[in-house]
Amino acid sequence: MENKIEFEKSTGNVFADLELENPHELQARSMIGFHVIELLKDKNMKQREIGSLLGIKQAEVSHLLNGHYSRFSIEKLIDFLKPLNQKVTIKISPHREGEPYQNIAFGA
Repeated sequence: MENKIEFEKSTGNVFADLELENPHELQARSMIGFHVIELLKDKNMKQREIGSLLGIKQAEVSHLLNGHYSRFSIEKLIDFLKPLNQKVTIKISPHREGEPYQNIAFGA
């Protein structure tokens, strides 16, 4: 007897798949926030030191490190990249059907 597994193909945005409001913004926040956390991990700093570096309170550092990105605007998450010596480039181009409206890319 063969069991068939039912599934749905993802849109590429888990927030859209879950039918949450503003899925493109949620995805952008999570991608930027994840990158900030990865950069902070490399520094091996205590939460108090991270707070001082980013200019936020220790409680906010805890939220950031626990992935509570909805507590921060996209602009604030981008601001965190400056003291981490990261350059941010914004590129605007026409949208093509089937691609996400916001794309975040990391690297050199």
